Amino acid sequence: MTEVPNQKQEKSGEGQSPVTDEPTIVDTPPQRVHDAEDLLRALASLIMALLIALAAVYLKGTAAGVESDMRQAGNAMDWLMDVPTNFLQQAVTVTVVLAVLINLLINREWVQSITAPLAMFMGYGLILVISNLIISTHNPTLIASFSSQNAFGSPVLLPDIYAGLAAFLSAAGPRRLRSTVKWGWNALYVVAVIMVIISSNSASGVLVSLLLGRMTGMVIRYIAGTQSKGAWGDGVVQAVASIGIDLAELTRVDATMDADGQPIPCLDDDLIEASRIYRARDKAGTAYTISVMDGQLHTAGYLMQIWQWIKLSGVSMRRDRSVRDSMQHHMAVLFELRDLGLPALHPYGLAENAESSILVFHDDIHLTPIDLDHLDADQARQLMDFLDKANGRGYTHRRITPSTLAMDREGHAVIAGWENGDSASSSANTALDRVQLLSLMTAALSAEEAVRIGLESWGETTMVALTPFVQMVAIPAQTQALPGWDRQVMSDLRARLRAMAPPESVGSMDQVSLSRFSLRSFLALALLVVAAIVILTQFNLQQVIQAVRNANPWVVGLSFILGSFSWVGCAVTLGVFIDKRKRNLRGIFLSQVASSFTSVSMPAGVGPAFVNLQFLRRSGYDNTMATAIMSAVVAVQFATTFVLLVVIGLFTGRNTLSGMIPTNTLVIVIGVVAIVAALAMAIPYTRRLVVDRLMPIVASYARHLVDILTQPRQLLMAASGAVLQSAALGLSFWAALMAFGCRTNIFETTFVFLLANTLGSAVPTPGGLGAIEAVLFSAFRLAGVPSGVAISATLVFRVANYWLRIPLGALAMRWLSRRNLI
Repeated sequence: MTEVPNQKQEKSGEGQSPVTDEPTIVDTPPQRVHDAEDLLRALASLIMALLIALAAVYLKGTAAGVESDMRQAGNAMDWLMDVPTNFLQQAVTVTVVLAVLINLLINREWVQSITAPLAMFMGYGLILVISNLIISTHNPTLIASFSSQNAFGSPVLLPDIYAGLAAFLSAAGPRRLRSTVKWGWNALYVVAVIMVIISSNSASGVLVSLLLGRMTGMVIRYIAGTQSKGAWGDGVVQAVASIGIDLAELTRVDATMDADGQPIPCLDDDLIEASRIYRARDKAGTAYTISVMDGQLHTAGYLMQIWQWIKLSGVSMRRDRSVRDSMQHHMAVLFELRDLGLPALHPYGLAENAESSILVFHDDIHLTPIDLDHLDADQARQLMDFLDKANGRGYTHRRITPSTLAMDREGHAVIAGWENGDSASSSANTALDRVQLLSLMTAALSAEEAVRIGLESWGETTMVALTPFVQMVAIPAQTQALPGWDRQVMSDLRARLRAMAPPESVGSMDQVSLSRFSLRSFLALALLVVAAIVILTQFNLQQVIQAVRNANPWVVGLSFILGSFSWVGCAVTLGVFIDKRKRNLRGIFLSQVASSFTSVSMPAGVGPAFVNLQFLRRSGYDNTMATAIMSAVVAVQFATTFVLLVVIGLFTGRNTLSGMIPTNTLVIVIGVVAIVAALAMAIPYTRRLVVDRLMPIVASYARHLVDILTQPRQLLMAASGAVLQSAALGLSFWAALMAFGCRTNIFETTFVFLLANTLGSAVPTPGGLGAIEAVLFSAFRLAGVPSGVAISATLVFRVANYWLRIPLGALAMRWLSRRNLI
């Protein structure tokens, strides 16, 4: 702490002590802050650079059109063609760098005077590395998309002036605070436009270079930090004077730090995140508590609000774009709670100065944390009554955690921390508040005690209505970190609430969908992204169109229809092992159709197994049983394919592909697995882990698998489905050959197809892309099919049984998701 005297002494009379007109200020000097918004801007720049790069490569016509329009617009200014580009770029670079550095040095911004040039050097280096990486690909399309001429006349792929200056200006910013940085950006934009108009640089190269430099500068600026532009010391005094408080004393309260060195929110200002707290006294002797929140530190809280809004579905969440919005709303909620007669902090008013919002409290309410280790039933009841009264008027807290539970001087238990609270709340938000408090009480006391107190305070009807909202996603991480918390808390609480419901309504009490980002939705999004990448990079549309044009369209349609029967075969194999009471025939069939969508982003065979596992879980099977059934399906399909190969091979005499089996690869994989298993068992810790935790699970799974595979009738039906699946795909490829007038033996074609498809599917590419096509072509060419027909038939088969299935699989996935079947 440093004492800032700022005292003017006057004599009030002969022999009297001097009096002061200026307040006594004890404060710390302004500190450098790490603004999360800098990282957000860096991430946005990186994403934009990637999108522009993709557009330059895959939407080359559009990118060329934009450049052409810019150049045509520049034709009206013929004098631009005479601009000495090298001189222009060098002059702008030198002028901007000198102007900004002089400004930084004059203002004693020593750290940024160092980091800004370093950022410029890193921008140059990054663009050089990326240019060399693109050139090393030797991809003419990729290289042509960014070709340009740099500022100094040497041929490079991406112009480095934009990356260097963008990194420099970003690290020296922000532009709203420094006019030299603002004009530096404007000069850079003008140079960029001129260079594109006169065809010296490509638009895509300029934009990518600019955005990568911006990303570099923002990362450097976040790491180095920026000087706080908020109100400190005299600024706070001036701000509160604007709302009628003439301070005599202002003293900064030292913040308590957590293990990571971050300030812990304090009850003195109702748990405002990242605030600075002051004790103050005016000249009349009235005491106040002053909370100062800087705009540069508000970004992290705003991002947390955005994340909660994105993560939770069906409930409203606050999104305060500015620190002023946050403070104003917080003050309004506290006034409303006090109007209800609830003990809450007493706001005096709100002021602003620089980039800070300042909330002033009367010093008449003092709160202390509740020790959950000594929480009793009476305090728990008071907390539930407090929340019930607030909820009854539409006020909800939105984030009830252990730190929000407090006591006032009179011994009343209260809920503090209403920074994210809101009014006019929906029933879903009210239910979430109650579930958060009820689960906290369960962890502190017990489920039995929490439910008993909840019944006394809220009533049976309200408690039963909470059942669909008792979900982990609703519980803050601080509550889950309590010593009394474990995975059984929620299930125990949910079971007790469900037991109170009337028997006829238990079946209809499904969980409310609260989470947008469950594992299921995340995997679906990931699959969609991978599918898009695969389609863009692997789908040779021109080659496929040429093959389809030369084929008999009716026979191609027959190939698709025959291949579709493989879905029926898979559905039969899976459906046989599902209990009749849980057997949804339409859902089973569509789950096999949906596996066609997952195959575009997962290795062949993995996608169907993943869909089957998810479908079985949603059908009511636990993880062990679902895994056993899924494994039984895979085992039956594999055994059936092997038997078919042996039987057909014996009768056809084909051994064409015997030399193509990757023996060495298989031996290496087996050897690596054996070594890893031996090491795991040799180390005592991992050995105990395997024996104590994994072996019981494996034993249980093995028992289920044996029970499934030792039922002859089920096994025969499952094998029939697997035979139908293999035959349907073999016949589909036979029809693809027929589409080009190549007549082959059905059984021989099926044999070669099954063997080649099995080998190609072993390669871990999405859907076996590339590998399956290569092996099918090679196999049938070696089997005597002309090369042109073999490659054309392979492409037609993959269109009919892979590419055309993707949109159908996506529709099936959507149907299953809507009905909570996957």
